[in-house]
Amino acid sequence: MQATRARNDERRHAEWRVQQRWTQARLAELAGLSGRSRRTLEEAIVLRHLDVVDGVVRRLASGYREQEDLRQVGRIGLVQAVRRFDLARGDSFIAFAMPTIAGEIKRYLRDCGWFVRPPRPVQELAAEAQSAGEELVQRLGRQPSTREIAEQLNRPRALVAEAVVAHENLRPVSLDVAGDDDEAWVSSFGRQDPRLERADLRLSLRQALARLRPRERRIVFLRFVEERTQREIAADIGVTQMQVSRLLAGILERLRRELEEPAAGAQPDPMHPTRSIAA
Repeated sequence: MQATRARNDERRHAEWRVQQRWTQARLAELAGLSGRSRRTLEEAIVLRHLDVVDGVVRRLASGYREQEDLRQVGRIGLVQAVRRFDLARGDSFIAFAMPTIAGEIKRYLRDCGWFVRPPRPVQELAAEAQSAGEELVQRLGRQPSTREIAEQLNRPRALVAEAVVAHENLRPVSLDVAGDDDEAWVSSFGRQDPRLERADLRLSLRQALARLRPRERRIVFLRFVEERTQREIAADIGVTQMQVSRLLAGILERLRRELEEPAAGAQPDPMHPTRSIAA
C-alpha cells in the first residue's frame, strides 16, 4: 500500500516538473510575441492550468451554491496572471498565479456572492472565522465551537457568532430541506386558499337563499345540509313526496337564475334554518 502511494506521488511530481518546464518555456516565448500569436500562446497556458483554478475554488468556497460562476471568475484571474507574469522577477508561475486567482474569487464573493449581504466588518470577520475554524479542525480533529473560534481570534464571542451565521448567506439552506419538525421549510409558507375563489359565489348564494320563503329555506336546509330524503322532508313539512320534488325543482331553478342575474338592490336577510315555519 505504501509502495503504491509512493509510486503515485513520484508520478505526480514528475508530471508537475514536466508541466513546470513547459510553462516556463512558453512564458519565455511570450516576451517576443505580440498580437494574435501572443493571444494564442496565452490561451494555451491558461488551458494547461485550469486545474489550479479548480483547486483554489475548492479551498476558498467549496460550499458555494454557484461553483461554475466561481470557476469563471477564477479563470479571469488566471488570464490576468499569465499576462502580468514577469520571468525577470521570479520563475514560479504557480506561486504568482494562485494569489491572483484567489484575489479575484474573494472580490467576487465579497461583492456579488452574498445571498444577504452583511456589513464589511462582518464579512471580514467571517473570513477570519473560517480560516481559524479550518486551523482548529486540524488541531482538534473535530469541528470547533463558536467559543473556541472566538478565543482563537481573540474577539468577542457574540461578534464571531454573528459572522459565522452571516457566512452561511454564501450558501443558504434550500427551502426543501427539513426543519426542526422534519418538514421542509417551504411547507410552512402560506398558500392561496381555494375557498377564496368561491367567496363571491358563497355571498351571492347567501343573499339568494335569504330571498326564499321560510318553508323553501327549510326544504333547502333539510335536503342539502342534513341530507334528508324527499320522503323525510315531506314528513317534516307535512306535504307529499311529489310536492317536495316539485318544490325542490322550483327552488333550485330560482336560485340558479338569481345567481346568474342577481336581483338589483336586494337586501340580505340572514337565514336561520332551524326557525319554525308554518306548513
